[in-house]
Amino acid sequence: MPTLAQSGDALAQARPTIKIGWTTSDGAQDPYAMAAHYFKEELAKRVGERIDVQLFANRALGDERPLLDGMRLGTVDMGVITNAVIAQVEPAYQINDMPFLFSDAAAAQRVLDGQVGQSLAQRLATKGVVNLGYCEGGFRQMINNTRPIVNPADLRGVKFRVLQSPIYVGMYTALGGTAVPMAWGETFTAVQQGAIDGLEIPLAVIDANKYYEVTKYLSMTNHIYSMIALLMSKRSHDRLAPDLRAAVQEAGTAATARQRTAAATNARALVGSLAQHGMTVNEVADPAAFRRAVMPMYESFRGAIGADIVRDALAAAG
Repeated sequence: MPTLAQSGDALAQARPTIKIGWTTSDGAQDPYAMAAHYFKEELAKRVGERIDVQLFANRALGDERPLLDGMRLGTVDMGVITNAVIAQVEPAYQINDMPFLFSDAAAAQRVLDGQVGQSLAQRLATKGVVNLGYCEGGFRQMINNTRPIVNPADLRGVKFRVLQSPIYVGMYTALGGTAVPMAWGETFTAVQQGAIDGLEIPLAVIDANKYYEVTKYLSMTNHIYSMIALLMSKRSHDRLAPDLRAAVQEAGTAATARQRTAAATNARALVGSLAQHGMTVNEVADPAAFRRAVMPMYESFRGAIGADIVRDALAAAG
C-alpha cells in the first residue's frame, strides 16, 4: 500500500503543467504580461491546483516565431503572440494589421469576437494552434518632429520608420508619406539624429522607450489596432481531460475581457503622461479621409488574406 508521501508524489506527477511564454517584460502594465497573469488567475478559479501554470517573460522560452512554431510541434504549451507573427503562419491574420480598419477598440472587439474572429481561430487550429483570446496591445499612433498629423496631406515629405512589412510600407505610400523600413534597435538613434522624422508605435512603447525625449508631436491616428493573441498548442490542449479543456477555454475568455479593460485604462493614462513629458498631442480631423486613402490596399491584399475575411471584416467594422 503506498504511503501518504508516495500518493502525494503520484498526484504531483499526474498534474498537468502549462508553461506560458512571451517576449516582453513582466511589468504590471505590460499588455502581454497581463494576458498571461490573468489567464493563470482565471484558470485557478476554475480548477484550483489541478493544473500548474508557469509564467516565462522576457523571451525565457524564446522569441515569438520559435514560440509559435513550438506550439505547432507541441514542444511549447502556450504563448502571448503579436498578430504580425501569427500572420506568418496563417496569412488570414493579416486582416488585423490592415490600416484604419477599426475606428475604435469597440469596433475591433466586435469583429474579433464575431464571425471573423471565429474564422481566424478555425484556420489557425488547422495549423496546430488554439486561439484562446484576442487581447489588446493598443492602437498604434504616429509620432514625429515635423508637424502634427491632422489630415492625410500632413504626411507628405515626412519620413517614418516602419516595420519591414508590406502592409506598413503600403499604408504610408497610400497616404503620401515616406516609409523607411528599419530595424527596431536602430530607430531611437535615427530619430535623435534626424535621419528619420518619426515612427509609429503604441502608446505604451512610446512611454517605455522614452520616445518623448526625441519626438515632439503625438498624433492619435489609431491607424492599426495591435491585437495580441493568447495561444495554446493544440497538442497540449488535447492532452487535457475534457473538463480541464473546457476550463482552459473559459479562463481564456475571462482573461481576455480583463486584459482589454486594463489595457484601455492604461492607454488613457499614458496620453496624459506623454503630454506632461512635453509631447504635443492631437486628434485627426477626419478619420474617414485616412481610410479612403488606404482602401486600394484592401483589394491588393484580398488574395493573401481571403476575400471572405476582408469582406466580413469591413462589414462588421462598420
